[in-house]
Amino acid sequence: MCTVYYGPVINPQSVTDYLALPQCLICVSPQGDIEWIVEDVESTKLNDVLTQHDCAPSDITLVRLDDGEFLMPGLVDTHTHACQVPNLGVGGEMELLQWLDNYTFPTEARFKDVKYAERAYPDVVRRIVNSGTTTCCYYGSLHLEATKVLASLVHAAGQRAFVGKCNMNWNCPPNYIEPSVKESVDTTLALFKYIEELPKATCGESLLHPILTPRFAISCTEELLTRLSEIAQKNPKLAIQTHISENKSEVELAKSLFKTNSYAEVYDKFHLLRDNTVLAHGVHLTEDEMMLLAKRGSGVAHCPTSNFYLSSGMARVGMLLDHGVKVGLGTDVAGGYSPSILTEVQHASIASKMLAIQATDNKKCKCSGGHSELSSSGEEDSHSRGRHGHKHHECQCDCECNEKQPGRFTNQKLSIATLLYLATLGGAGVCCLQDRIGSFEQKRAFDALLVSVREDDTGNPAVWGYNPGRDLTQGVTAQSADKSLIEWLERFLFCGDDRNIKKVIVQGRTIGGRDYHPAR
Repeated sequence: MCTVYYGPVINPQSVTDYLALPQCLICVSPQGDIEWIVEDVESTKLNDVLTQHDCAPSDITLVRLDDGEFLMPGLVDTHTHACQVPNLGVGGEMELLQWLDNYTFPTEARFKDVKYAERAYPDVVRRIVNSGTTTCCYYGSLHLEATKVLASLVHAAGQRAFVGKCNMNWNCPPNYIEPSVKESVDTTLALFKYIEELPKATCGESLLHPILTPRFAISCTEELLTRLSEIAQKNPKLAIQTHISENKSEVELAKSLFKTNSYAEVYDKFHLLRDNTVLAHGVHLTEDEMMLLAKRGSGVAHCPTSNFYLSSGMARVGMLLDHGVKVGLGTDVAGGYSPSILTEVQHASIASKMLAIQATDNKKCKCSGGHSELSSSGEEDSHSRGRHGHKHHECQCDCECNEKQPGRFTNQKLSIATLLYLATLGGAGVCCLQDRIGSFEQKRAFDALLVSVREDDTGNPAVWGYNPGRDLTQGVTAQSADKSLIEWLERFLFCGDDRNIKKVIVQGRTIGGRDYHPAR
């Protein structure tokens, strides 16, 4: 039986554009794919539209969204460490390399005990799912059996995900290091086999995928990177994840160890940069490196919370976008102190504003009007099809600002449309899943969040949302409904949390959220 959802929908379209549709109709097949969408259906014409699509009331489950609720694509976390969740919120006074030695490696080493993994990982997966993450790129520890536990739990939860076991045989503590290249490779291949043999979803496809995971360059010898490269080249569809240019000391160490001119050159030397490579952080990437990543098709997981917390710096996301590099968001738990992509949206916004302020301070426009910023609402003048985004304005005078104009995004604050894109469709692109998830389109998977900004049932004091007693008005127009939906989205992105997520849906099936009650 198909499920038909009727009500407000937010649908990302591009890095600058999204649709806000107050009266949208989405039909989802029993297999969890979107069969059809009608973007604007008046309530009085609902039955007529259903009849046109051969949907008799007895043949469908009709879900009408309540006032203050809306659907949006599920959030994509392109980078997190499942084995670091027990380490959340400690060590922020240190920078990366010291933090790893003093806090992170000791925490990850505990997963040698499979019983500990069996106790810890269920809470990890449940927290991440309930935070609205429908797709996640997970790092496990270096332990095969513990990472099998993680993979099996993610599979059982029904989350779309990539799970990898860390490869690390160099510059690591004696009690947390792989003893040989052979063991690192053998256990990696064993994990791949384990994941690939797990049952497929009811839709007939696998939601869980293995991912090659060299921790970062400085933790892998050249021999190990060579062997991992061989695995990758034999399996072109195998995804790869690692770290790059997170911390200045890390960058200099990598260049010194491998005798290269840049960090990206290390991975490129071993053929590990390609279109399904996910590179975490990229804070200190040079423009030459950005061009190399764009040429190879590799994506960057922007992790602003972690970048702030460990004093790593601010990734130049606008410049990455202008160079054509794919960008999504990552929580980087536990460098990031929250498992929620909403936190990353908020900090990505702050980081972009700080970069814009710094750029303005460094080079003042001499014209009377200065540079025109994005509109305060982030909306375009045109509201056709409920479309919203932002315009890019450039200085039109002959001052020095025009000597070298930045691209569309460099040194600009990120709009709501762009932030939404990074959290959904951009992350899907980084994971090479843009044809399946990230937006609502016919034949794509229905990975979605049912969001509520109702004050009477969410219990989130930060959201000044919909209050039936206060906000119920007569004569609601299409324009006012459209405006309300735009505001609801922004309030959710900046003030929302798991209390505002009623349902987390993957491939048409509810797997989490406040209203989810799994059968026992």
